[in-house]
Amino acid sequence: MRHKKKILLSILSVTLLSCFTYVMSQSKPIEGKPAQDTLKTDKSKIFTTPETDSIFSVKGLKLKLYKKSAHASYYHDRFNGRKTADGSRFNNNKYTAAHKKLPFGTRVKVTNEANGKFVIVKITDRGPFVKTREIDLSKRAFMEITKSKGAGAMTVTIETIMN
Repeated sequence: MRHKKKILLSILSVTLLSCFTYVMSQSKPIEGKPAQDTLKTDKSKIFTTPETDSIFSVKGLKLKLYKKSAHASYYHDRFNGRKTADGSRFNNNKYTAAHKKLPFGTRVKVTNEANGKFVIVKITDRGPFVKTREIDLSKRAFMEITKSKGAGAMTVTIETIMN
């Protein structure tokens, strides 16, 4: 009888421990310490993009105008977790974008022409597949520079960051 109790107690404790471990592995990061995406322009300068701040430093960057008055939109949430054309997994909370022609890994400065706000994103996918649109931004990048949170498209200026 005692032997059965010890076995049951051991099984119960292992089960609880494994459930606790699983729950902890699925939990979100601690609120006080935001995750950061790192944007590299060259070996000597590393720019980080804070989670809640849309201010980026462009001092020292060489920018080349790619297109003015371009139409931008953003990815729908249903694309989260899907593979992009460069092989990475799409995440709507990162600073990424899709473009029809720019090479993968190209960093671009996208500026909303209505309010002057801008973000720096990395090209990781192909698209958009709508003739009138030039670039698809991740939802996070789009919402940081949009004038109206309910809008689905905006007019932007696209500049490539030269190494």
